[in-house]
Amino acid sequence: MSQDSQHGKWTISSSDDDDDDEEDLPLSGTTTTQSRLPAKSSVRSPSPVQVSAPVEVKVEPARLSAASPLTLGSEARRSAAKNQLNPVKCERSPSLAGKRKSDASEGTGWALSDSDDDDKDVKENSQSHLPKKAPPSPKTKKPKVKEERPPSPHGRLYYIDEPEDFFESNIPCLNDTYRFYLNKVTGLDKKYNTGALHIRDILSPLFGTLKESVQFNYCFDIPWMVQQYPQEFRDRPVLIVHGDKREAKARLLQQAQPFPHVRFCQAKLDIAFGTHHTKMMLLWYEEGFRVIILTSNLIRADWYQKTQGMWMSPLFPRLPVGSGLSAGESPTFFKRDLLDYLTSYRAPELEEWIQRIKEHDLSETRVYLVGSTPGRFVGPDMERWGHLRLRKLLYEHTNPIPGEEKWPVIGQFSSIGSMGLDKTKWLAGEFQRTMTTLGKSSSRPDPPVLLLYPAVEDVRMSLEGYPAGGSLPYSIQTAQKQLWLHAYFHRWKANATGRSHAMPHIKTYMRVSPDFTELAWFLVTSANLSKAAWGALEKNNSQVMVRSYELGVLYVPSAFNLKTFPVDKSAFPVSSASSGFLVPFDLPPTPYAAKDQPWIWNIPYSQEPDTHGNIWIPS
Repeated sequence: MSQDSQHGKWTISSSDDDDDDEEDLPLSGTTTTQSRLPAKSSVRSPSPVQVSAPVEVKVEPARLSAASPLTLGSEARRSAAKNQLNPVKCERSPSLAGKRKSDASEGTGWALSDSDDDDKDVKENSQSHLPKKAPPSPKTKKPKVKEERPPSPHGRLYYIDEPEDFFESNIPCLNDTYRFYLNKVTGLDKKYNTGALHIRDILSPLFGTLKESVQFNYCFDIPWMVQQYPQEFRDRPVLIVHGDKREAKARLLQQAQPFPHVRFCQAKLDIAFGTHHTKMMLLWYEEGFRVIILTSNLIRADWYQKTQGMWMSPLFPRLPVGSGLSAGESPTFFKRDLLDYLTSYRAPELEEWIQRIKEHDLSETRVYLVGSTPGRFVGPDMERWGHLRLRKLLYEHTNPIPGEEKWPVIGQFSSIGSMGLDKTKWLAGEFQRTMTTLGKSSSRPDPPVLLLYPAVEDVRMSLEGYPAGGSLPYSIQTAQKQLWLHAYFHRWKANATGRSHAMPHIKTYMRVSPDFTELAWFLVTSANLSKAAWGALEKNNSQVMVRSYELGVLYVPSAFNLKTFPVDKSAFPVSSASSGFLVPFDLPPTPYAAKDQPWIWNIPYSQEPDTHGNIWIPS
């Protein structure tokens, strides 16, 4: 089964190159030796590539091999959820890396992704191309896997410990105007990490004396997370807000057994195929309170060699005792909206945090909260969540711009859901109407829409190599049904931030001027390009259905007394005096060439090895 488009030909059993004489690679878990690679009998664990700025590589689930290609864990979305051990649920590929074939048992598949495929057939189709196996005999018991799964698909030896000067020992030089920061990336020239943050920096005493914290996220490695807290805060209470159920929940709780200070709150997921995808930290200090809304999972891979981002709030001071209910509100109503979002969980475990937020002054906040929570909403509630929430904010807090039909909309993401048979079904319909809203203009121009998603070559040449594609879960089954979408695609290039080879897990959306020097608005969020994340209209547009929890922050110029945001063309090293807005990738974006193909995570790439000498063989 092959599909042609202007951006390449895909065959489920073939690699990206369509040479007729190239032998197809099996997907059933077997491996084949590639003659153009050095002959070795077993899968080798890639060793990290030392690079300065341009060459970068990171890890994610898929199985790689220098001679015996990697065999990816064969468990896909639903199956992977019950076949993971140590970090619980990675937004990753259906495969393993850095393990020998004999170790890559079916029960160790890496958990996947952002659940952006919102139809049942999409959920199940990640295994539809695999050979059928006879059901196991009821008398045959699978041997228990005693060894822990490596903390990355590369194996335990992939990571190198960062030098101590990688982390901040003094309050770092940060751009406090917008408070939008990128994560540090291991292996970059130091200037590209100046003004960026690591999780160890965020949790360090430099930002406050921590008393308690809450970690909202999708994928957790509890032992690793605990180690990121400084020694003096390591036993302070932590509440984990997650969406795991049944076996996955049991594994998560098991991870935390050695850590009695870690408690759990399970987010309610009442609509099929939704996920708890929000990524947020609530940090309560002796000095006050802080909120961080970010794009990284709580696993080491997400903080190592990926492009990620975050909004870090100012330190919110405590209000005087007896302050009124409306005290401490910001001009963007951030306090009200954050309380509304937390209340939507209907979780007793969050009540004390709701009360703490009420007791603090959040008036310095200059961003708007854009969240998604699962449900079907009608009437005024339709505008509380998802893309209709964004549409309402853009309508009320931005202004029409002369010639706005020439101002492109840019969307950049790491996962793609099912968009429908043609663009009118969702993307160019309700979603584009949201993204093109500028103030109360009655006109509805049709500006260019540019979508950034890594091409195969971007992944191959990344710091992580092919395993970076484990965090880019776009399946062949979904891609083949929406070849029209790929005409929108642009490459991942980020030379200005030094991150061209650090594959993006960040998600950003924006409206940019025709010369790419100004922004009409900017959004950083956990939400990928999917109806599950953003919501979809139903019942003749009288109802919106949202499947997942998501969270992001919207920047509009009016909140900063500006007409537009100037784009910072030389963002690194960061200067606290800069008035420009940091865009994580290069502008203007580079369109796919005819030979470029979007990264598809469940087909082989065997023609050319990656930066670690590996190829990619899903099983």
